[in-house]
Amino acid sequence: MTRTKRDKVLGASFRLGSVCVTRGAAEVLYEEDIRNAVGRHARRDWGDVCAADWDRNDRSLEEGCRLLSAYRSRAGIPFWVITEADRSVTTVLLPEEY
Repeated sequence: MTRTKRDKVLGASFRLGSVCVTRGAAEVLYEEDIRNAVGRHARRDWGDVCAADWDRNDRSLEEGCRLLSAYRSRAGIPFWVITEADRSVTTVLLPEEY
């Protein structure tokens, strides 16, 4: 897993902690796709999740639970962004790496 410095995203509505990218995601995703997705995630745009999961993420912010967003790269590759409940780490990964 590739680690980056603690990420400060302008407009973030919660702490991301350390932002990490799994090896698989780093191999197939453009850096810009990753940056854009992490920014959207930090601004509570949960991407391509169903309405129930969108609501669950909104509740998780209040309850201190894990957050999961789903996006597609410009090449159409699905990937996730997950922030742990304690907000210590945010991971960008491919669904099959979960």
